[in-house]
Amino acid sequence: MNNFWLTKKIVDFTEQEWEMLCDGCGLCCYQQFITSRGRFGSLIYTTSVACNQLDLKTQLCTNYANRFSVEKDCLKITKDNLPNLTWLPPTCAYRLIGAGKQLPKFHPLITHDKNSAKNHFKDRYKYAIHMQKVKKWEEYIISYARYVS
Repeated sequence: MNNFWLTKKIVDFTEQEWEMLCDGCGLCCYQQFITSRGRFGSLIYTTSVACNQLDLKTQLCTNYANRFSVEKDCLKITKDNLPNLTWLPPTCAYRLIGAGKQLPKFHPLITHDKNSAKNHFKDRYKYAIHMQKVKKWEEYIISYARYVS
């Protein structure tokens, strides 16, 4: 496999290369609180509340082919909307490559292990719960707020 992410611009990635960029961590499938925009940008609080379609053991979508029709909040990450998706996790390969940065050391394209991102974030998944079981999301905040512009 060539290192396409090092030699091509993100806008020139094929559909297959675009899909390969996803490390499969599932972090974008967890709910976040985003505050209103302030002087320094918006604050984002990450929760342990997962999309109902996310398998909490494998961190894979159980309804990937139909995810956009089944979950109203599910959003397809595209080359066009990527610049506006500031809520994506800081380790997200789409976000990093889109900003001209390197992939994290745990990314499957670097490690050649499809489970390396899941293994890297395994402690993060310990407290996962599905949306349908949650009444107050504030009780499931697991990370400090980060500013995004």
